Amino acid sequence: MAAPAPSSAGAAARHRFRAWLLEGLTDMAKRHPGPHAGPQSAHKGQRWWRVMCLTGVDYFSTLGYQPGIAALAAGVLSPVATIILVTVTLAGALPVYRRVAKESPRGMGSIAMLERLLSFWQGKLFVLTLLGFAATDFLITITLSAADAATHLVENPQVSSALHGQQLLITLILVALLGAVFLKGFLEAIGVAIALVGLYLALNAVVVVAGLWHVVTAVHVIPDWSHALTTEHGDILAMVGVALLVFPKLALGLSGFETGVAVMPHIEGEPGDTEEHPAGRIRGAKKLLTSAAVIMSVFLILTSFITTLLIPGDAFQPGGQANGRALAYLAHEYLGSAFGTLYDLSTIAILWFAGASALAGLLNLMPQYLPRYGMAPHWARAVRPMVLVFILVAFLVTWIFDADVDAQGGAYATGVLVLISSAAIAVTIAARRAREHGWTIGFAVIAAVFLYTTAANIVERPDGVKIGACFIAGIILVSFLSRLARAFELRVTDVFLDDTAERFVRDIAHRKIRLIANEPDERDAAEYRDKLQQIRTDHDLPAEEDFVFVEVTLGDPSEFESALHVRGEVLHGRYRVLCLESSTISNALAALLLHVRDTTGQRPHIYFEWTEGNPLAQFLRFFLFGQGEVAPVTREVLREAEPDRSRRPRVHVG
Repeated sequence: MAAPAPSSAGAAARHRFRAWLLEGLTDMAKRHPGPHAGPQSAHKGQRWWRVMCLTGVDYFSTLGYQPGIAALAAGVLSPVATIILVTVTLAGALPVYRRVAKESPRGMGSIAMLERLLSFWQGKLFVLTLLGFAATDFLITITLSAADAATHLVENPQVSSALHGQQLLITLILVALLGAVFLKGFLEAIGVAIALVGLYLALNAVVVVAGLWHVVTAVHVIPDWSHALTTEHGDILAMVGVALLVFPKLALGLSGFETGVAVMPHIEGEPGDTEEHPAGRIRGAKKLLTSAAVIMSVFLILTSFITTLLIPGDAFQPGGQANGRALAYLAHEYLGSAFGTLYDLSTIAILWFAGASALAGLLNLMPQYLPRYGMAPHWARAVRPMVLVFILVAFLVTWIFDADVDAQGGAYATGVLVLISSAAIAVTIAARRAREHGWTIGFAVIAAVFLYTTAANIVERPDGVKIGACFIAGIILVSFLSRLARAFELRVTDVFLDDTAERFVRDIAHRKIRLIANEPDERDAAEYRDKLQQIRTDHDLPAEEDFVFVEVTLGDPSEFESALHVRGEVLHGRYRVLCLESSTISNALAALLLHVRDTTGQRPHIYFEWTEGNPLAQFLRFFLFGQGEVAPVTREVLREAEPDRSRRPRVHVG
């Protein structure tokens, strides 16, 4: 008698695991599907400076490798090139993303702004392409940052011998730990981000002060650098020209803006805020973006200056002691092994946690688009399954690149620049529509700068766009396969009947409810008379049987889910017609039939004509354009929605 107990216990364990894995799925499906929670009311959340630390673990952590990248790209000209980067940051990217925060305050960024410009399938494909670049940006942020953290750990003088050759394994462990944080719960981790950012910036300030002290006290350093500048590049104009040419290689220094708007839903609003007009959240986001940009700009200029002047050029090269860890090199060199090790630990921690804001961005973006397009399974609205998917993809990327920081730089820069360029284009269009001519010209110039930078980066490092194309192809393929698998879902969120439509249903509810599916053509009296006569003849129905026509007008066939509004009309004084508008005919008819059954308690009957044509071609018409062979698809949608045959509405075809 006790034998079934293990099976019962196993089933209970599986049920608990499933409930934990899909926690919050129902609420997220109804509301905002961002990280780990439905939307809080607009006045709740975290103070903007706390959320700045969340995005700062990504943005500020680039100090771990940005000075080295600048030195490799520009050599002794690195400080000049960094000043140009800072200028573009403060005069270009910052105004763009302040406008994005205003136009898209729910963390969907410029993708949501551009989505409004295109409809039908071209709009969906465009959004999927941008999501592919967003996935490139955010996923490579996770893997590159973890790989750089592993590099700092492996190259620390105290542990390098013990961990030599283990960078791939260490990177995978760091990525797994990041995933574990999100599986546990993420909002609490903002406190961790605050501690990491505070400690990291404080240690960097110490390194900068020590570096500046050595620059000032070593009398030969500045003259040597000045002589090298004039020898290699001549006058100021030549220096600026060369710095502009190498600017695209420094694009990683712009990486924090996209995550800055992605985490906007975590910023608290004000008591008068609503989800439609979250003015307090927008102001907080603007403070976040401005403060982060100013802090980062100051550090970028100072760190590029001291690393260029104090570190030998060959140390920046691959395999060199300063490669990917220029500031750590100075920390060990001028502040001793103990401080250097503390700096390494801080850098490792913030680089590891840099993936947190990127993963938060992914969890905010993807569930707001793919499930709505029908291009992801229902569980994609839950956080934990998506965390597992993204971490597995991060494992794959890490393995493919062998945890090499330099090899991932091209893909990272491409993703960053494409998203910034799309943001610049989006705000240009928004300003033009608002008839803000000055802002339109300014944003257009900024967009041109970023488009040039993106193109130059692609020409210089084509591997980046190739990797981005792989992400795009993967997202599009998986999305269409998912939509194909979900083609026969009900896909209607609510059904609303106006007063006339409700009266039609009540009038025929006392007898058998018989509906005739009609494709509206001329809508003249002859069309309805002939259709009614044909249905009666095909199905041998007596003349006294009462019928109501149902007509569906196609909307955007690329939309997946929508509410169904039913309007009643009386045409030619005698023909009652229920008029619907939907993205698919079959799913709309099935939803109406089930609604009528549930409100009247009777099983409705619906009558169709067979559609002429090849079945495969008809299915493609249904999949892409919402039409096709309506009768059998309606029956299949009903079969999936109502497994009980005794309660399923009846479908008749003649």
